[in-house]
Amino acid sequence: QVQLVESGGGLVQAGGSLRLSCAASGRTFSNNVMGWFRQAPGKEREIVAVITWSGHTVYTDSVKGRFTISRDNAKNMVYLQMNMLEPDDTGVYYCAAKREMLVFSTTSGEYQYWGQGTQVTVSS
Repeated sequence: QVQLVESGGGLVQAGGSLRLSCAASGRTFSNNVMGWFRQAPGKEREIVAVITWSGHTVYTDSVKGRFTISRDNAKNMVYLQMNMLEPDDTGVYYCAAKREMLVFSTTSGEYQYWGQGTQVTVSS
């Protein structure tokens, strides 16, 4: 059974930092694209960043230069380092993985595996 478990969320002041971690189990994802998505209250889930099996990264414009996605295939882990956090970054952050190997996507509906989410709250 595949599981993705996020950790590292919390409450932080604007300008602060958090590091989210996602631990995958049940299968290896070294050849799969993985990503972080977020959902703010009253808004749709949106992409934050994705990383391919080869380490290529894509970020949504609002987090470029502030967030860094990375992965450790040996540990089956994905990370999101978030710096210079802003109140608009507040939301539930989800780790996700595509089931198919070597297939790239930035569309949340095309990801089959999801974690339960971790809350990030940035106060002004």
